[in-house]
Amino acid sequence: RYVNNKIMETLFTFSPLVVAIVPIVLGLVQVAKSVGLPSQYAPILSIIFGIGMVLLAGAVWQVAIAQGIIIGLASSGLFSGSKKIIQG
Repeated sequence: RYVNNKIMETLFTFSPLVVAIVPIVLGLVQVAKSVGLPSQYAPILSIIFGIGMVLLAGAVWQVAIAQGIIIGLASSGLFSGSKKIIQG
């Protein structure tokens, strides 16, 4: 029971390290796109990279999946939002 409470407490607690992962994931996805990844797979790859990076940061797998999805979606939105601003 304690483990489940601890997971729920840390599920949506974002450390500065986790927040810093968003631009790293964005950069990794852009590198993958530059070597030939079709753009339609970029959001899926950003979620996979997000989960992987959170796991490398030492999170429990349940937390890594939740935060990795949030990081992946945030990095996808960051790219598309900034692209629309630049293109007008």
